[in-house]
Amino acid sequence: MSHNWTKIVPRVVPGIALLLGIMANSPAFAQKGKIVYITDGLDLPFWRYVGVGVSDVAKTNNFGYAALDSHHDAQTQMQNTQDALAKDTAGIVLSPTDSTSAPSVLNLAARDGVPVAFGGIGTTSGTYASLVTSEDDKGAHGVGAELAKALAAHGWPHAEVGIVQISQARANGRMRTAGFVRAMEESGNNVVARNEMRTYSVDETYHFVQDMLTAHPNMHAVFIETDQPALGALRAISTLKRTDDVLVAAFDGIPDFIGMLKSGKIVVTGMQQPYLMGKYAAEQVVNILDKKPVTHEIVLPILIVTKDNIDSLLPTIKQTVFANEVK
Repeated sequence: MSHNWTKIVPRVVPGIALLLGIMANSPAFAQKGKIVYITDGLDLPFWRYVGVGVSDVAKTNNFGYAALDSHHDAQTQMQNTQDALAKDTAGIVLSPTDSTSAPSVLNLAARDGVPVAFGGIGTTSGTYASLVTSEDDKGAHGVGAELAKALAAHGWPHAEVGIVQISQARANGRMRTAGFVRAMEESGNNVVARNEMRTYSVDETYHFVQDMLTAHPNMHAVFIETDQPALGALRAISTLKRTDDVLVAAFDGIPDFIGMLKSGKIVVTGMQQPYLMGKYAAEQVVNILDKKPVTHEIVLPILIVTKDNIDSLLPTIKQTVFANEVK
């Protein structure tokens, strides 16, 4: 549903009722500046693809663009916010380190009358322009349902499964875990191990999965809740010579996944559409600056991708997932 920004009711942050008046008189409304993308970590391809969407909208609308990398650290995120607001920033697209760190960014932006839209991860409180997110619960449930089919096809009923989670301090992380666990329960499989990412690196997930498989030798599947770390899971499975009896399900997508899905190294992945996420979030910021109606929440569908449908989905994936970086 579309809302005019002036009709969004401030609810949480003290003094936020002054935001609308501040924004109406802000210099950002009088002249073009930059749209700044403050992101959790540009080491992950997903956030880079979101940034391309933000950049394209900024350029189309004659704004400057900058991306500030928080390196998965809330303090760095706050410094990035302060740096952005000290310069000619007209609007911010934020992919926070987690949902609990976001209100501090919103407070600073509100003080300076700079609108904020979220890309991918929301907030526990505060007033913002728009949240663009994905159907994390539904998407992860779809991944789990496809994994359950693959486990059954291999003759592994009531299988033991492990999860390498993204931060559960993120609302989307909790939904992703909940959707997948529900699919496992419905199919009679059993989640026996969980680890939560801190660095989001391939090596971190490598060690997580290695430890899981050592502790649970009868485990037949792992679900990795984001893209690049899934490579660490595959490496751990290969190191332990378990390639033939451990299936990998993933979330999001990197170009390497195309071949891995076709070969069966990865059974299924739930691909969000990060380019659209960045594009739509930036468009809502521009709408505010142009005094146009704003859509306060946009929920994007997740593509459930397997070897059976990768070819038909590939044209869409190249555009909305990989930001036209894959030919």
